[in-house]
Amino acid sequence: MTPPHAQHSPQPHHDYTERDRRSIAEFLRLEVSGGVMLLLAATLALILANSPLSDGYASVRDHYLGPEVLGLRMSIGHWAADGLLAVFFFIAGIELKRELVIGELRNPAAAALPIVAAVGGMAVPALIYVAIVGTQGGELNGWAVPMATDIAFALGVLAVVGRRLPSALRTFLLTLAIVDDLIAIIIIAIFYTSQMNLWALLGSLAGLVLFHQLHHRGVRGWYVYVPLALVIWALMINSGVHATIAGVAIGMLLRTTPREGEHESPAEHVEHIVHPYSAGLAVPLFALFAAGVEISPSSLTAMAGDSEAVGVLMGLFAGKLIGVFGATYLMARFTRARLSPALGWADIAGAALLAGIGFTVSLLVTELAFAEHHELEEHVKAAVLIASTVAAVCAAGVLGWRNRVHAARDGAGGGAGTDGPDGPDGKGTGGGGTGGAAGDGPENTSTGATALSARREK
Repeated sequence: MTPPHAQHSPQPHHDYTERDRRSIAEFLRLEVSGGVMLLLAATLALILANSPLSDGYASVRDHYLGPEVLGLRMSIGHWAADGLLAVFFFIAGIELKRELVIGELRNPAAAALPIVAAVGGMAVPALIYVAIVGTQGGELNGWAVPMATDIAFALGVLAVVGRRLPSALRTFLLTLAIVDDLIAIIIIAIFYTSQMNLWALLGSLAGLVLFHQLHHRGVRGWYVYVPLALVIWALMINSGVHATIAGVAIGMLLRTTPREGEHESPAEHVEHIVHPYSAGLAVPLFALFAAGVEISPSSLTAMAGDSEAVGVLMGLFAGKLIGVFGATYLMARFTRARLSPALGWADIAGAALLAGIGFTVSLLVTELAFAEHHELEEHVKAAVLIASTVAAVCAAGVLGWRNRVHAARDGAGGGAGTDGPDGPDGKGTGGGGTGGAAGDGPENTSTGATALSARREK
């Protein structure tokens, strides 16, 4: 992602736009690649867990290593969740900081629809889970499992089936995912923190303060920041707060705007280096050790009898669809917020289905919520995988159809017309010559439009 250059830059404005358009393509390619790696790792985990190699797979996953004296003796599975996934959340922290400072979330009014959609898409799944599990006397601690959206998978599906879809839809989905990530991070920090070690927490916070001071005083060198980040992470994990919060906090400390003489901000530079390792290594390895659950007729029958698994399945698939679509519709119906003229309600339904692909964070919350109930944890993980697969297939069908509709319109009318409503009554606006499916014209800014999508890169 490329933040705007400092105002003193002599380059013309159109150069920024061209750079942003090139970089968004790079960003989406990275996300698609990460999604493919994640899918391959999850598939391999399922194969290993349901093959004669299952005992060996479990033995490796549950093997303990690390220095006991530092409080870091953990199983390999926990190293993947608490260590490697902290890299993923570090990137998420950079994303959040950028969008809050110079991105779409800097002006909440411009991003009102996707922000409200994200909130609805997290509240409704949680309520569905509580309703199903509460009536059966089940374990309510898993209420946050169906709330998360896996942006890597979602963007992967969107990029594969939706090459001619309006870029405003990508903007909507990306903004929704940023808000989704922020809420998920807060939930993990507040509701899934074990018994707290105050001294370790204070030490971690002191490390974050030192990191901030060094960074903003212009101190450079990976040999300063990498060891300091490791100390912060180790203290955070010993404090009882989940270690991924350290990754988020460090990411949000990085400066997102370039200073005099800088070609890019430190956040942009670091993200460009670390992002491929996060998408191509850290997250797939987490999936390899988290997604290995037994899938058999007997286990599926047992899963269907667990209200927790049913609540997660219904929450992720039906809850996300109802929450995202319903919140967007109500916002457009009862406020002045409107969809982009390039979008129709069917496009929003497709995005809502994509939001039901809950994988990485859903699996993490499952491990945190059901750590004391191994069999239940396995059943809930299976429900996450099934719900995510069904949501992805349904979203691909809807968005594939919408892709053909938009492509046919572009071919017939040069992109001049759309069926995008200017409100929930579904009346078309004709698009006003917005540049067709790409949504690049000046008219395509009524919802905070495509500025966010153009900024996300590297």
